[in-house]
Amino acid sequence: MTIFDSVILGIIEGFTEFLPISSTGHLIVASEFLGINQNSVTKAYEVIIQFAAIFAVVFNYRDKFCIDKISLWAKVFLAFLPIAIVGFIFSHQIKELFTIQIVAIMFIVGGIIFLAVEKFFIPNETHLIDDVEEVTTKQALFIGLAQVFALIPGTSRAGSTIISALLVGLSRKASAEFSFLLAFPVMSAVTAYDLLKHYHEFSDANLVTLGVGFIVSFVVAYFTIKLFLVFLEKFTFVAFGIYRILFGAILLIFFN
Repeated sequence: MTIFDSVILGIIEGFTEFLPISSTGHLIVASEFLGINQNSVTKAYEVIIQFAAIFAVVFNYRDKFCIDKISLWAKVFLAFLPIAIVGFIFSHQIKELFTIQIVAIMFIVGGIIFLAVEKFFIPNETHLIDDVEEVTTKQALFIGLAQVFALIPGTSRAGSTIISALLVGLSRKASAEFSFLLAFPVMSAVTAYDLLKHYHEFSDANLVTLGVGFIVSFVVAYFTIKLFLVFLEKFTFVAFGIYRILFGAILLIFFN
């Protein structure tokens, strides 16, 4: 992997991880285009850029990472449990789903769902929860169950959590923020597992390449989170739905 590859993949990870467009799907496609083989070096790199994205969440929501927010984190942890349990039990079956065709199909399905939800979602209703700390235990559990679908490549963890949050009465802003916070335990668990499983592979990796990827991913993810919230103050998720459908269709055409 070259420095150029590191920068490109770092940008893609940082930009797509917290948007409802599937970071995994984009990384799979980008690796195909760049001709990057899946080996010990690329595995170590993926761990590093995911770790960077976790830091972006912590830095953006520093005020949430304190003992006073224990109630919020209890609900976040509850939402995390379903994907942790299902992902652990069916890890081998999930790996077999990582193909361009499945990614493309799930991009299209997710896009259609976004358009359908936006069609019937009424943003002006006063009962919508706009403060992430007001999310109920029942709502958190529903969001967590919906997040399980993100185990299918191309579905998007952010997409599944945001859609389910909208359906249970959260505003677009609160839906996105709960998704950001929920990314912390999910990505921390995935990163920790990968580190334990592949720690010896870091000895073969170029530290400069890893360092560049970490910095690029962190910076891009940090500003993407901020800009995404600004975007949601004026716009809906329709653009993401359309993008997902078009991107999925392009993948089916070129990789079929």
